[in-house]
Amino acid sequence: MSELIANLDALAALALPDGGWGYSPDQGAHLEPTCLALLALAREPERYKPTLDGGQAFLRKCAVGDGTYRIERGREEAVWPTSLVLFTLASLGAPADELKRTAAVLLGLQGRHTADDKDKEVHDIDLTIVGWPWADGNFSWAEPTAWACVALRRAGFGEHGRVADGIKLLVDRALDEGGINYGNRRVLGRILEPIPGPTALMLLAVQGKVEHPRVDSAVAYLGDQALAGDDLEHLGWAKLALDVYADRPGVADKLKQIDGRIEAARKARAETPYVRPAPLRVALAALALHTDRGNPFRLVDDKTQTVALAPTKRVIRTLSLGQRLKGVFNNLAVTAVGQLRPAQPEAHVHIAPVDDYNADLADVVQRQYEDFRERVPLKGKRVVLKPNLVEYHRDKVINTDPRVVAAVIELCQREGAAEVIVAEGPGHWRNVEYLVGASGLGDVLRTYNVPFVDLNHDEPVKTVNLGRLTKLDHLYLSRTIASADVVISLPKLKTHHWAVATLSLKNLFGTLPGICYGWPKNELHWRGIDNSIVDIALTRTPDLAVVDGIIGMEGDGPLNGTPKPVGVLVMGSDLVAVDATCCRLMRLDPERVAYLALGAHKKLGLLAEPQIKQLGDTVAQRAQEFETVEHFRVLALGKPA
Repeated sequence: MSELIANLDALAALALPDGGWGYSPDQGAHLEPTCLALLALAREPERYKPTLDGGQAFLRKCAVGDGTYRIERGREEAVWPTSLVLFTLASLGAPADELKRTAAVLLGLQGRHTADDKDKEVHDIDLTIVGWPWADGNFSWAEPTAWACVALRRAGFGEHGRVADGIKLLVDRALDEGGINYGNRRVLGRILEPIPGPTALMLLAVQGKVEHPRVDSAVAYLGDQALAGDDLEHLGWAKLALDVYADRPGVADKLKQIDGRIEAARKARAETPYVRPAPLRVALAALALHTDRGNPFRLVDDKTQTVALAPTKRVIRTLSLGQRLKGVFNNLAVTAVGQLRPAQPEAHVHIAPVDDYNADLADVVQRQYEDFRERVPLKGKRVVLKPNLVEYHRDKVINTDPRVVAAVIELCQREGAAEVIVAEGPGHWRNVEYLVGASGLGDVLRTYNVPFVDLNHDEPVKTVNLGRLTKLDHLYLSRTIASADVVISLPKLKTHHWAVATLSLKNLFGTLPGICYGWPKNELHWRGIDNSIVDIALTRTPDLAVVDGIIGMEGDGPLNGTPKPVGVLVMGSDLVAVDATCCRLMRLDPERVAYLALGAHKKLGLLAEPQIKQLGDTVAQRAQEFETVEHFRVLALGKPA
């Protein structure tokens, strides 16, 4: 009991004075960490009554008239937290009428249909099953579908047909080998990797509803991952899900071991200098360690509601005449700004030969930077480094090598930067803290005493979209990026199965918070990858790029390609010119890379080779033929794209 109180006291201490919890202590309240914190503190309702009252008051302050929940400063379309609020309010005994209103609108939310034959060829999932999206108008994804099913079951509507469809979707998208990711089993014939968090939520959603070999495989996968891992978030979700399946062979023994691993992970995180306190992780640990006091995710009875509930549609805010006129004026102003954007007569790009990651990379980038110091001064600046950290596999060269990040950190510190931050918001994994530690980047941050910011859960900043190619009037940037004096893009030199090449501009997808756009930020894809890249870059143009081309990736990038030693670091302040140069190093025609051609047209940067002054080595000295995904499409589909 004393251990439980100590854990809950620590969580209560992180509550904000006005009620609720943020993803980090320097944020305003957000719905997800607040919901998990309330579920944990509800184990001792009398002791924490004022804190519980404050958290519930925050939830109700976020209630929208149509029954959904969202924070006022967030993106209106991001409706996924509504499920979490419904689950939490139902668990805390909220009035039936309040639950019915939210359940009705949740039942009315659904992922958009796809009739794209190309998608049907590329994927092996049933695209006709409709679940729940992260945001209005998006497709169905595993995690928001799992949360919706769990919430509706907790609120007493588990027999509704939509819940049955949601469970069907989750089983369809689960891997035969065990686990689930955000939605796809295979792409272009390649099996994708499962992820512990979505797997735990999937198991919670389908508990007691379906018997299937994929459920059994998911239980086995999650148990193995928990015993092999040391990430607090993964362990917390694994314990909560496996507790529900404790009667399965071998699970009870694993549960006893997981508690010890959670304690060790919590202690290790407290001693990790580059992360900030995380109320969500504290709440997860408190919930997971004390399932003997109850597990709110154990769904006992689906049939508490006897009244049939008809779904209601979400009411999208309509603009007044004045707001529409203001929008027209803003569009004209943005167009004028684009037309007046000055075109530079010449861009400089530096190619430095580096054959080994163990070379003195800091000295290399220092020499490169001499050509860019006047244009991009670092002294006294708040500098944010944005590496490419997508997924981690020990035997793949997916991410920017940590030693390249270390070299740029050292450059910034030598130049007298006031503050250096490393930040990333990957679309493939929500739990970027795990990736930081597993990839070796955490060791670099510890050595140089540099903090890390998870951009996916950073405070969103509503910003006028200066590109408008996606037809979005605003983009929600992460506060860390929006407030930086200098942003440096640190990508990996890779081919990409949709965008042809993923370099310093494509790397910008990670600057938009997942809490606004979901995972894998699919909305930005279906609005056009090329359109989205250019919109983001025009709205917050990075100041410098350093491309890790010491070992690149060819073929089915950004995840499943093969290593390709090129032996270069490429630096420049014009990111179109940098990426065009990198394409030429891969013997790809940059004119055929749509976002580069589009960026050049919108005066984002220079594309033509005669306008790019090469410094250091020449393209001709270092260029190598790269295989693109066309080769792999033929293997997977039997025909070219």
